[in-house]
Amino acid sequence: MNIAIASDLSGFPLKAEIAKHLQEQGYEVLDFGIESAENPQPYFIQAPKVAGAIQEGKAEKGILICGTGQGMAIVANKYKGIYACVVDSIFSAERAKIVNNANVITMGGWITAPFLGIQIVDAWLAMAFTQKMEFKKDFLSNAFKQVQAIEEENFL
Repeated sequence: MNIAIASDLSGFPLKAEIAKHLQEQGYEVLDFGIESAENPQPYFIQAPKVAGAIQEGKAEKGILICGTGQGMAIVANKYKGIYACVVDSIFSAERAKIVNNANVITMGGWITAPFLGIQIVDAWLAMAFTQKMEFKKDFLSNAFKQVQAIEEENFL
């Protein structure tokens, strides 16, 4: 699986640890930077790189990290086909995939320690849409289709 990842300056230390972990786990990581604290880029420049990689089929999933995760989520969700959720716990990461079918997660480098960030990413990657909530599979599948219909109405 190809995973695109990017950060701004606030998310750089966490991004570096997560990218290293993913590579050690055998994932193909498309790292869109930043590469160092000396060459910062803002969240609104970085998020489109990951969103674009997913739209172009170069990556299946994405991880974006800024100070809180919120700015990255706002920007990523401006791209058709991107379903980004801010996650700050293992539970929220699992539910981002199980309930919302998120193909992108965002995290806050000011909020999440690298050890927890790695666990969050692993939990998200381990889940499938509707897993553990099979009793609501029809509802969740229909809800996701409704989200896609809203997307079709609002993205030109």
